[in-house]
Amino acid sequence: MDNTHDTFADLHLGTPGWFTVLAWLMPIGLFAQFASAGLGLFLNPDLIGLHASMGFTLSLPAMGLFLGALFVRRLRGFGLWAGLLFALYVVQVSLAATGAPLPLSLHPANAALLLTASLTLLAKVEHRRGQHKGAYPATSKAA
Repeated sequence: MDNTHDTFADLHLGTPGWFTVLAWLMPIGLFAQFASAGLGLFLNPDLIGLHASMGFTLSLPAMGLFLGALFVRRLRGFGLWAGLLFALYVVQVSLAATGAPLPLSLHPANAALLLTASLTLLAKVEHRRGQHKGAYPATSKAA
């Protein structure tokens, strides 16, 4: 039985660049979401429209990470966190879409969970990339 952790499966193949980019885009986009929501509430109400637009745009990295973990064999170890991230994203959009006070009041709390899941997934992706560089130094670019 192989004792390799799932996220280190097929390490010699590396981590696809698109998956790494999506893993970075998610927390950066979520930070921008927090910033635009705060600025929209306390400075310029027109920025709430930007907040909504960016929120829908984040569906692309959320879905890409989830589908990548489902269909790319070496990324299946990320399935739990990518799936959780996608589920929290769907909940986030659902909470905002109702417009009712109670769901909207839960929107920031779910956003915090979404940010936590995205940062955890990013840490796992970067850990895999670090393991690849350590295991295969000939493929790493010297600084």
